[in-house]
This record gives sequence, C-alpha cells and structure tokens, in this order.
Amino acid sequence: MKDIEFLKKLCTSHAPSGREHWLYPVVKDAFEPFGELSLGKLNNIYAYKKGKGKESIMLMAHADEVFLMVTELCENGFLKFKSNGIDAKTLVSQEVYIHGKEKVLGIIGIKPPHLMSEEDRKKAIAADDLLIDTGLSKEKLQALVNIGDYVTLKRNFYELLNNNVICKSVDDRAGIAAMYACAKELNNITHDLDVYFVASCQEEVGHRGARVGSFEVNPTMAIAIDVTFDSGPMGATERENYLGEGPVISIGPNIHPKFRKKLTDIAKEYNIPYQVEVEPGDTGTDAWDIQVVGDGIPTLLISIPIKYMHTSVEMVNIEDIKNTGRIMAKFIEKLRSEEVEELLCF
Repeated sequence: MKDIEFLKKLCTSHAPSGREHWLYPVVKDAFEPFGELSLGKLNNIYAYKKGKGKESIMLMAHADEVFLMVTELCENGFLKFKSNGIDAKTLVSQEVYIHGKEKVLGIIGIKPPHLMSEEDRKKAIAADDLLIDTGLSKEKLQALVNIGDYVTLKRNFYELLNNNVICKSVDDRAGIAAMYACAKELNNITHDLDVYFVASCQEEVGHRGARVGSFEVNPTMAIAIDVTFDSGPMGATERENYLGEGPVISIGPNIHPKFRKKLTDIAKEYNIPYQVEVEPGDTGTDAWDIQVVGDGIPTLLISIPIKYMHTSVEMVNIEDIKNTGRIMAKFIEKLRSEEVEELLCF
C-alpha cells in the first residue's frame, strides 16, 4: 500500500480519545505483514517485529484525535456539546459525525449575519453557543443518540500541489503513517533491535497511552513521532519548520543527546533532510511521559510539520512522512547491539 493511501484511510477513519480501537482494523490490515499485532487494555495498538539482538526500540505515534461530546438533546434535532482540543471558531459550518447507536451526520451552523445584532457580530464564538443540527425529530434523535456520545469532524482527504495533502486528524495519523513507512523499509532487512510500533491512546487528554505502553513494552530506547507547528503564515513564525523540508528533530531535556546525534549522523550519511526544533521544557507529546517510565527510557522526539493543527484542514507533506519513516529505519538498520550501551551512556 502506498503511504498516501494508508494516510487517507487513517485520516478519514474516526478514533477519538478512549475509542482508539475503532482504528485497530485499519492499522492491523497495514502492519500485519510486518509483525505480531495486539490491542492493549487501554486501546494502545502494538505491532512487534523481532530482531536478532537483546535490545529493543519502541516507535510511538498517537492514534486518537480531538473530538466533541454530546451534553444535551434539544428540540428539533439539535445537540449541545463540549469540545476537547478544538477552537470553537473552527467549528462553524463544519460537518460532523455523532457516534451513537448509528453514525448520525450533523452540521454546526450559525445565525446568518443578516439576523445578528451588532452585539452578536462583535461577540467571540464559544462552543457553548453552538449547536449540532441533525435534522431529526427529538424522538428519533433520542432513539439514536445518548448524552456522552462522541462527535468527530467529517472531512474528505484532498491532494494538493507539491505533495501536500489535507484532512482532519493528520495529528497524529501522520505519525502512524511514518511508522508504516519505516516498517516497509525494514521488511527485508535483518536488524539487531526488536522493534515495537505503538499507536498510543489518549494522547490528546494527557499522554496516558504513552505511560502504559512504555511500561508494558519496557524498551531499551524509544522515539515518539508527533506533529509540530509550521512556520508559515498563521503558523509559529518564531520557529523554522517548513512543510517539505523533512522531519523536525527536537533538542532539549526530554531528548537523549547521544541518541539524537547518532540519528542525525545517519540522516546526513544518507542525505535524508531534517530540521531542528528547540524544546527547553515540556514537549507536549508522548515523549514527555515515555522518558520517565520505570528507571528511565532514553527518548527522542521526531515531529512532522503541519499547518492548521486541530482543525478539519490539517496540512502535511507526504515526503516529510516518508523521510520520517526512512530516518528511523536507517537508524534501526545501522545500530548494532554492541553499540547500544555506549550510545546510551552519558
């Protein structure tokens, strides 16, 4: 399967925090040729590829996406909701799926400007002021939907110029696609390290799957793969992260320095483009939790630059995903068991 095809399947699937098992069939279908698949008790998805040595590496990208939850069923088919991780301004005019007894399509509308008062026009949009319109009667809605049901964004997958694509939940399905690219590179290679590919659960609500997965796998070392802000218009202009210029490798206390240097040396050897990002504190990713599990796990963070994070039109470059997979695969291919102890000593 091509990387772009797999990414499309991932992004157009739905798996909010706590319901990552909805994504399991898609991940299982892709990773089954490369190793053993299992689903953890909290919905972490594990794929294991055996090496010939004693050490192991865990690659982790989170499976969950930002979401809404139903809080009230109203008259005329409307639903009130709470949001997790999505700015209310981006919800206006969006199509959504309500995951009830059946999947129900809805839209989040807003009062036309003709009918707004001057005060309404000036007022900031809040999620509490918005409603999901299903077009159903309240009786029909009550038969299909309950308070607490999940709601996710509906968005088609679009291919743009210069290898860019957009969809919802690129954060962090791009990371899972990068692990898939890595698995394909390693498929016919004999490597020393045991490799665990982990699609982690509940990252968007506190990196919970990272802690559980790290404890369960207990790897010798780990790489977290997530997304980061691009530096273009409407991005983080103080950074230097650009779509199409390669994965972004973090520097900071969350990152093991010698492990990082080995990875970047291999990237230079194989002419794999990469960028650099300074993270002096909490990286806000699974890497933050992986590092301190047990007696400590040497950890790296590789981030894929995206535009418009936590919206329905997250943009990513396919070549960045492929190069993220390639840089990890070359590291795993080149590292010998006898080098690991020295590599991980400060």
